Amino acid sequence: MKYLRSALALLALCSAMALAQGPREQDWKALGTLKNARFVYVTSYDGPQFSPNLFPEDRAAIARVQEEVRRWPGYTLVYRPWQADMILAVQARPSEDVLAVYARGMWPGGTYLWRASRENGFSAEHSALLSALKADLDRTKAEDVR
Repeated sequence: MKYLRSALALLALCSAMALAQGPREQDWKALGTLKNARFVYVTSYDGPQFSPNLFPEDRAAIARVQEEVRRWPGYTLVYRPWQADMILAVQARPSEDVLAVYARGMWPGGTYLWRASRENGFSAEHSALLSALKADLDRTKAEDVR
């Protein structure tokens, strides 16, 4: 019984430490399935850009992400999810912003390939979330070259 309590205490401590570190980003290697993706659709977890039920912050995040994706060489923005190879889902909240990446056919309801969240993640001209995603996409393509 003494060992069981010690093991449970250690498990609780490890769990608390993991939570204190915050959410972990998905491993960038999962993006390997998208290394040849060209067409990108941007949406929100609560609906597409012009949905009447969408929060204004989500609508603004979609527009900001679309504007930045337009500047990425090799990617073309599309406005229908079935036209996309890669779907970017955003959520902007006062506590944190979320960016997740899905492959075609995995949105909605499927498992994301990559996800990150940060406080004010969409606030800057070049958002921290999109910069992290672009770096991981570039790393995936560079890894394929080796």
